[in-house]
Amino acid sequence: MHVVVLGAGILGVSSAWYLRQAGHQVTVIERQAETALETSFANGGQLSAGHVEPWASPETFPQLLKWGFREDSPLLFRLRADPQQWLWGLEFLRECWPQRSQRNLHQLLRLGLYSRTAQKALREETGITYQAIDRGILNLYATHDDWERGCRAAASITDLGYSRIKVSHTEALAIEPALNDSQALWVGATYTPGYGSGDAKLWTQALADLCRTCGVEFRFNQEVQRLSTEGHRVTGARLYGQISDLKADAFVVALGSYSTPLLRPLGLRIPVYPVKGYSATVAITHSEAAPAVSITDDAHKMVFTRLGDQFRIAGTAEFNGYDTTLNPRRCDALIARARTLFPDASDYESPTFWAALRPATPSNSPLIGRTHIPNLFLNTGHGTLGWTTGCGSGKALAEIISGRVPDVDFSFLGL
Repeated sequence: MHVVVLGAGILGVSSAWYLRQAGHQVTVIERQAETALETSFANGGQLSAGHVEPWASPETFPQLLKWGFREDSPLLFRLRADPQQWLWGLEFLRECWPQRSQRNLHQLLRLGLYSRTAQKALREETGITYQAIDRGILNLYATHDDWERGCRAAASITDLGYSRIKVSHTEALAIEPALNDSQALWVGATYTPGYGSGDAKLWTQALADLCRTCGVEFRFNQEVQRLSTEGHRVTGARLYGQISDLKADAFVVALGSYSTPLLRPLGLRIPVYPVKGYSATVAITHSEAAPAVSITDDAHKMVFTRLGDQFRIAGTAEFNGYDTTLNPRRCDALIARARTLFPDASDYESPTFWAALRPATPSNSPLIGRTHIPNLFLNTGHGTLGWTTGCGSGKALAEIISGRVPDVDFSFLGL
């Protein structure tokens, strides 16, 4: 079967790899000049299968009131005359109910663990390198109340089969000595041992190279304009500048936030809204002062990850439609917090800032599987967890397209 995959980020390339391994002919369409140049380009670097608590939770609403409209807050809403934004927000509030939040946590953890296993197997099989550090993730908490809340979340994750433990101030410093200069800023931590971090862009581009050697065709600098249908099937993808459709037996939409407008003319209104995330990348000037363990700063909703000789600071969420411009105050907030936690890790004088649109669903659970159009499939809506769940999502989708049921208890579309 010939499958066209739209999008060459983590999700698209992972889908292409597993589809090709299943014996399908695969063509990948990407509007950029290379793979992983948008949302997969410069994220926080964490592989956080044990850190999948959905944004929508009972604790979220008070934080929304506290943060919602501050320019430098971790979460910023820019209200727009956009029905999609308002409908998404209302659905998000519904997902904050305890029962829904707990269900979403279970879904994300199962998918995260499945993806972790798939990525580990692929790494061992191919020898793929991506500046991986398998020293785990530390979550830091600024107050005792927040620490207790974090410990309860860690206990829930552990009860579900993934070890995430409470650690004291002293134990956290033993795990990551680079925190010594900022130990007055946090009271305790939780720790997820093993695995941890790596460069998503390097992984995606290396996997794309492996795809090419296996016969996957990549078409860069080409953007899909629309999907053509006849009866109950997609018959082709019309690319900008082309006068005829690209034909295939099946189509996978893995365009992140841009999946939503492409699907709307087909009558598919998916609950995916763009949420702008930021990162800053700086050179490490003192290796011993930069963390080797990936760090999550709970109070500021930021992550700090070493990637080779560089230091990545990422975080914040801005609801502002499809705008990708950099907000200087939000960029400055990343550097200011990094200076506070790791003052000697870098001189912080020449940061490279980046922003991209995370494709978020109200529940945080991604949309993977078959639509009501039998030969049209989705792999989108992963929010901040595309790097964590991308490999498993691609594997699962390939199973579905091949007529099999994936070996993970997740609510796939069309099953």
